Amino acid sequence: MSKPLSLPFDPIARADDLWKQRWGSVPSMAAITSIMRAHQILLAEVDSVVRPHGLTFARYEALVLLTFSRAGELPMSKIGERLMVHPTSVTNTVDRLVRSGLVTKRPNPNDGRGVLASITERGREVCDEATRDLMAADFGLGAYDDEECREVFAMLRPLRVAAGDFAAPGEA
Repeated sequence: MSKPLSLPFDPIARADDLWKQRWGSVPSMAAITSIMRAHQILLAEVDSVVRPHGLTFARYEALVLLTFSRAGELPMSKIGERLMVHPTSVTNTVDRLVRSGLVTKRPNPNDGRGVLASITERGREVCDEATRDLMAADFGLGAYDDEECREVFAMLRPLRVAAGDFAAPGEA
């Protein structure tokens, strides 16, 4: 992936300075802008790593989730719940994995209307190959050491709890 030419200044810091002049200091504006830019950078990085495997990061996440399941299969509704995405997104993701031969779908015998997604042997191989490549690329976070990655995780956790992703310990 080619990198754009670097600006001679930090545009987010510049926007923060201009924001302060016009509306006053609002640190959350610079923080959200930085987070959104980091998201763009990281998604582009991880997608470039998994693209040679015929995946996007979303498809990779679905494969990983299926490998983590005991039987290598999960109901589509459970996939959406665990990946925290809309059912339509799950259907699109899984259907693309099915077309690639990495996943199969079948009716859920325990739920007359439900569908189970199952990882294929080729899906496991592709998942393992992509995982090796992502780990070698530090999932795009090579600018941080292990402790800093733990700090980022801890710093974002309260935001995720407040959004209802999961109950904080002691709240369940």
